[in-house]
Amino acid sequence: MTGRGRVERTDTLVIGGGQAGLATSYWLTKAGIDHIVVDRRDRLGGGWNDRWDEFCLVLPNFTLLMPGMPYDGDDPDGFMPRDDVLKYLSRYASQVNPSVRLATNVNRLAAENGGLVAYTSGTTFQARNVVLATGPYPRPRIPAAAEKISADIQQLHTNDYRRPTQLADGAVLVVGTGQSGAQIAEELHRAGREVHLSVSKKPAAPRRYRGRDLGWWLLSIHQHGAEVGVEMKLQSPAARFDGNPILSGQGGGHSIDLRQLGREGVRLYGRLESADGTTVRFTDDLAERLVFAETQFDKTQRRLFDAYIAAAKIDAPPDDRPAPSDSAVPATSTELDLAAAGIGSVVWATGYQLDFGWVDLPVFDEWGYPRHARGVTTQPGLYAVGLPWLHSVASSVFVGAGADAAHIVEHIAARNAS
Repeated sequence: MTGRGRVERTDTLVIGGGQAGLATSYWLTKAGIDHIVVDRRDRLGGGWNDRWDEFCLVLPNFTLLMPGMPYDGDDPDGFMPRDDVLKYLSRYASQVNPSVRLATNVNRLAAENGGLVAYTSGTTFQARNVVLATGPYPRPRIPAAAEKISADIQQLHTNDYRRPTQLADGAVLVVGTGQSGAQIAEELHRAGREVHLSVSKKPAAPRRYRGRDLGWWLLSIHQHGAEVGVEMKLQSPAARFDGNPILSGQGGGHSIDLRQLGREGVRLYGRLESADGTTVRFTDDLAERLVFAETQFDKTQRRLFDAYIAAAKIDAPPDDRPAPSDSAVPATSTELDLAAAGIGSVVWATGYQLDFGWVDLPVFDEWGYPRHARGVTTQPGLYAVGLPWLHSVASSVFVGAGADAAHIVEHIAARNAS
């Protein structure tokens, strides 16, 4: 339903109260541009509200670089817990002090009467400019196979997972080994749960390389790589949605070795292919999937880091990663009876998908991604921030959202002045 009873007018409407929306508000305030920030949740913080209880930042605290308030704590090399991330964003919002409308879900955005109109269940917002800042995690992706699993089995997406005790008694099947799936499987295993894990084709990575945390190299190349001719580049439009390397910020930060989890008793399988009642079936390619995870860093990021070290003339120690202990493939199968295995719950760690179906404007490509030039879309007055590879590899995280927000606010100011 769309509401027309109450109307609010503003120069710029920012849809989304996470890091990208708040960074945009910061620059709009600096530019003296009247604006409102709306968010469907009942508190600011965006997708960080949807992470599980024990989640920690995967990149070190020194990458918290919100404009006007970079990390100023006493543990720059640590990995901030979820609740502290939300406190950081709350403190940032208090500093920016935007005009906010929480628990306000925009269900239609359209162009009308020379401007843009956002409809919610209670208010209609009329704006000259609108910024899409809903982030890369608006809608959980759950495979069709989920509908075929017996109703006796509890199912939830990582978006709704909070803690091991939330799950039904018995063993757990985790489907997917991106960052969330690998970390949740490890958490459940540490909690004493029997874990079955369906392995995705996602890259693993070392926590540290040549004397530095992986995040240090990524930040340095993002900030200074262009100066020495070494940059991270998007290989194809579809690559915008590739998963991040498997890492954890838990316990001071560490890498996650899927093969080691298998040695410790986690049951590993290929990709979940189909389901019928309490029976699920997997692809017969676990070995290839493990090799893929273990080799991608050396094929991609290691080469990039080494090129940057050489070009920037950085005195870094040699690669001292220990050699893999073994390459044995854990015992597996292509079929699993959930009931017979005592599995009471399935956690879908199958990622997210963009969801701009509520934007009634012809600005999206075949992937549902806005057509744009650094956040300036093809629709006059419509902008986007906080999306994967909007401008750089860092566009969807703390490091890059602020610079992208500054760019679109410059465009908004110039548009308003024309």
